[in-house]
Amino acid sequence: MLTTVEKEKVMAKYKIHERDTGSSEVQVALLTEQIGQLTKHLKKHPKDNHSRRGLLGMVSSRKKLLDYLSKEDSKRYNSIIKKLDLKR
Repeated sequence: MLTTVEKEKVMAKYKIHERDTGSSEVQVALLTEQIGQLTKHLKKHPKDNHSRRGLLGMVSSRKKLLDYLSKEDSKRYNSIIKKLDLKR
């Protein structure tokens, strides 16, 4: 889980406007951070299948958000992919 301080740092880095907490870019960035932390956890604990299922759900949610963003605004989509260094 991300702490409140970590979430605020991610939101500050990827927000579009001053009070932005829920735009697609912010949501994708938060999910990417959580996926990274959970991946590290699963490398230490390979038999933790409950966390693995949660990871797959997060990856699926991030993919849906990225698909939505690519359909709505390809410029924003390309910028977030570059910023987060994701393969697409």
